[in-house]
Amino acid sequence: MTPAERYAQLKKHLSEENPLLIEAIDRYKTLDDIAHRYGLLDPKESFTSHISWWPLISVLGTFSAGKSTFINHYLGKTVQQSGNQAVDDKFTVIAYGSEDEVVTLPGMALDADPRFPFYDISSEIEQVEKGEGERVNLYMQLKTVKSDALKGKILIDSPGFDADSQRDTILRITSHIIDMSDLVLIFFDARHPEPGAMRDTLEHLVGTAVKHNDADKILYILNQIDTTAKEDNLEDGIGSWQRALAQQGLVAGNAFAVYNEDAAHFEDPELAERLKRKKDNDLQAIYERMDKVSIERGYRILRQIETLAKSLEQDRLPALQSQLQLWSGRVLKTDFALFALLGIAAMALEVQYNLVSAVLASPLLQWIAVIGVLAVVGYVHFAARSFFSRRLQRTLAENDPDLARAVRVQTRWWRPLNAARGRKWGAKTRATLQSLVRASREGIQRLNDTFLKSPSENVSNDMPGI
Repeated sequence: MTPAERYAQLKKHLSEENPLLIEAIDRYKTLDDIAHRYGLLDPKESFTSHISWWPLISVLGTFSAGKSTFINHYLGKTVQQSGNQAVDDKFTVIAYGSEDEVVTLPGMALDADPRFPFYDISSEIEQVEKGEGERVNLYMQLKTVKSDALKGKILIDSPGFDADSQRDTILRITSHIIDMSDLVLIFFDARHPEPGAMRDTLEHLVGTAVKHNDADKILYILNQIDTTAKEDNLEDGIGSWQRALAQQGLVAGNAFAVYNEDAAHFEDPELAERLKRKKDNDLQAIYERMDKVSIERGYRILRQIETLAKSLEQDRLPALQSQLQLWSGRVLKTDFALFALLGIAAMALEVQYNLVSAVLASPLLQWIAVIGVLAVVGYVHFAARSFFSRRLQRTLAENDPDLARAVRVQTRWWRPLNAARGRKWGAKTRATLQSLVRASREGIQRLNDTFLKSPSENVSNDMPGI
């Protein structure tokens, strides 16, 4: 799907669901145009594909952490198998369907449909391991079921994060999910709080998630606390877990503790009451966040415009300018060395003037000599441009392929060297990016207006003098 086709498809979807966001498509198109022009984004890609335009909730964690049980309870239907062993080794996208019974479709249904967050995910998998992109059905599946809780949103259930097989691919897809989701629930198993599953989850999920721009969209949930509360002090257990989260950089406020009330049995009524109160409060807070993803999604889409514009203005374009100055500096040094050699050669010829004066007396031979010198200068200059550009691209390719591509685009042979060396990427580009920041904030204000009333609207109409 080309960027233009994606813009049209998104506008059609938003015209039915949230017309206020339609203008945002044009803002993203402007960002795409700038990034395409400088080579910072592949011409076939769009920033609109880097964010979910459908409310998306992802459930991540280890095996037996209670993810599937939580999902079934939330949906009011048995959609996912649950158990203490690994019962599902695929990413499962769960969407609203017309049938009461669960309908399961293969992963290719997601890979080929741009309405879902896994559109063209086979390309991502292929980058991790050659040939695996064609085996997308091994990594994901789509389930549809008629559940009111699914209206207006999509759920994703992940395979256990501590899976050893196909680990690199699982990590790649998990990272993609965190980027795309409006809300991420990361489950931990309170029965295994120490080395192994929980430590692995802390290292790979929490450590990565807290660095994300939208870290507040990630909730950390300690499940099965009923099993440990019978043996240990509840507060001590939860406190130990929260300290482990803090060591990974998590700020307070996004940690919750729950359990499955249907499977819990307590002999101590006081403990049962205390645990139930804790579970009910946390579960209500989690459900409230899940129910608000449609609202949060709108704000996130608009805020992302500002984030991307500032990233281009303050980070990506200055980084490109720095690399271009490095490249052009090397080319100029090569040109200087070449002219120095030619100068030395000219002086040597001047010493031997009597020997060459007769040869250069002919105008035709003079022109041939000039053309020969220009050909040498041109060849060395453009060879140096190409050589230093390729070397710079190789250096950047592993850690920043987008910047490597931008260097390739900006160092093509017809681009003036002075333009590259002194590139400030233009006052017009800066003004456009700053206008996008303002547009993002104005869009958020308009979104606020749909939820807020003016002071005059809050005053009762039956008051005297009104």
